[in-house]
Amino acid sequence: MKKIVLIALTDGFADWEASYVSAEINEPDTGYQVKTIAIDQEPKTSMGGFRVLPDYTLNDLPEASHVAMLIIPGGTGWRAEHNQPFRSLVDLCLSRNIPVAAICDATTFLGNGGFLDHNKHTGNMLANLKSGAPNYKGDSYYVEAQSVSDGNLITANGSAAVEFSRLILEKLGVLEGDRLEEWYRVFKNGYLPA
Repeated sequence: MKKIVLIALTDGFADWEASYVSAEINEPDTGYQVKTIAIDQEPKTSMGGFRVLPDYTLNDLPEASHVAMLIIPGGTGWRAEHNQPFRSLVDLCLSRNIPVAAICDATTFLGNGGFLDHNKHTGNMLANLKSGAPNYKGDSYYVEAQSVSDGNLITANGSAAVEFSRLILEKLGVLEGDRLEEWYRVFKNGYLPA
């Protein structure tokens, strides 16, 4: 049975931020399958207008032993009170050593939940993180970088979908070494050097 990589969805999710990596993870020979999860079973509409029917809800989770990673794309919904129950899923994943990867405003969500207080991380600038996450206390762990991996947390700013994907692919072992570097150069630069 393939392990599940969950992608968290809210209304207004940033559809492009997990698109590079989900296509690679979902390749037939990776041993993984991508599934989506949301607060409820209502379709979620992305910033780009894609309507997605979630595979799972927070009340209907797959068995934790079947989950390989939780990916949280950014978007316009992470500061809304009705999406805060996702904290319990993040807590469950981290307590079971399941990596959590968050990009853009999803890092603000993690910061507000206290998940960034003890790991190196990045986000959409420290000032933005602090203003959007009043409970955030991880200033000393903040790194000015496109994407950061530390322990079971991967974070990225909103302009770093390719860097974010690279760290996820590496963490899952989907691509490694020269293959990973080639993938990264193609998607970052649009070509390989001659």
